[in-house]
Amino acid sequence: MSIRKKILFYFLSTVLLLTTIILVLIYTIFKEYREEQFQQRQNDKIQLTLKLLTEFEEIDEELFQALDRSTIHDIYDEKLLLFDADQHLLYESVDDLTINKTEEILGQLSKDNVWIETKEELYDVVGVSIQYKGNTYYGISKAYDKFGYELLSFLRMAFVALFVFMVILIVLVSYYLSNKIANPIIQLTKEISDYNIEDEHIEIPVDSDEAETTILAERFNDLMDKIKVSFSFQRNAVQHISHELNTPIAVLVSNFDKMEQQTDLQKLQELIQKQKKDTRKLSQIINALLKLTMAETGSSAVKVSIRIDEMLFDLCEELQVLYPNFQFQIEYQNSEMNADLLEVSADENLLRAALMNLMLNCIKHGDEKGALVEIMENKGKLQLTFKNHGSVITLEERQYLFKHFFRGENSQGKKGFGLGLIFIKKILKLHNAKISYEAPNENTNIFKVNF
Repeated sequence: MSIRKKILFYFLSTVLLLTTIILVLIYTIFKEYREEQFQQRQNDKIQLTLKLLTEFEEIDEELFQALDRSTIHDIYDEKLLLFDADQHLLYESVDDLTINKTEEILGQLSKDNVWIETKEELYDVVGVSIQYKGNTYYGISKAYDKFGYELLSFLRMAFVALFVFMVILIVLVSYYLSNKIANPIIQLTKEISDYNIEDEHIEIPVDSDEAETTILAERFNDLMDKIKVSFSFQRNAVQHISHELNTPIAVLVSNFDKMEQQTDLQKLQELIQKQKKDTRKLSQIINALLKLTMAETGSSAVKVSIRIDEMLFDLCEELQVLYPNFQFQIEYQNSEMNADLLEVSADENLLRAALMNLMLNCIKHGDEKGALVEIMENKGKLQLTFKNHGSVITLEERQYLFKHFFRGENSQGKKGFGLGLIFIKKILKLHNAKISYEAPNENTNIFKVNF
């Protein structure tokens, strides 16, 4: 059952059930009230007639007729009987109506049981025992409450008409409300069904007037954004790997070129040994990529103590093979830096990959043939500063700097996939280190790494 039909069914059935219960309850109360009031009128008539009769010592036919004429129009279609203590008939009204339960009622009346009420078809029958001036009297009244039954009939017709009107009104209101409530959800469902995840620029519109559907639309859009990022990352997984393997493979190719040109056997042996060493590094980089993936899924990396300056010098040597015209200048804050500060606990392959990417950024985005790497102490902690001269990242772009696939205006026309900095940030985060960027002027880029 659709949500619109459910709202219509539940609202309609609930309101109609409550309406029916209320109308039946009102009718039942009025019906009981009519019966009680009419029987009280019968009792009053019995009491009044008895008082009139006892005012005379002699009861003759003329008194009977006068009494009947004075009371005949009090109650419609009535029969009244009065008896003395020995249950001898004292008075009988002139109506032709008969009371079928006279003897039964008289048998039940006594000083202890002074009131009996019963029904004969639609007629109300009342029997009473009366103590008056020291004597006991019995009265029985049978009458038809024409006025009361006419009111009940009118009330029934009015309630039926009111119920029919309520049904029509509630159906219309329920249909309107169900559409009002369900339409935003139905519309949202249709838009979700028609949603094309391949289209990166379309989002489900958010209706600010409907709080629930707004939240649903916002959550769906957030979910789709995350899924798009995941799909995009999957589609570019090969590019991500090639981004990290490009440099070591280029080093291997360069070594092969030198080996082809080498005629000295001893130097050739040295190049072969270097090639074996660089090949092992390529394997280590692949392992580092796997470790990074494992670490992001909850597995912890194996860390050892590493001298950070020695790693930087080693990286400079590797990059010198590929970029012989580019020079890195490594400077210490002072010559007496604490040696313990230079040692960090890290996964060697992961940290090497991160620092390699930072140094490659200095090469690719620098206008000059050199860059400066500063090793310093900042509030008792190790800080590395990578500084080069070239086009800077604008203020508007800096909020996206460490996002997947982001490439600033200074990267236009240069190869890359926008994965390097997010790769670096993830590795440094695993080592409790932070990276930040600043541009003190329009031609200087500075990346700071704080351990």
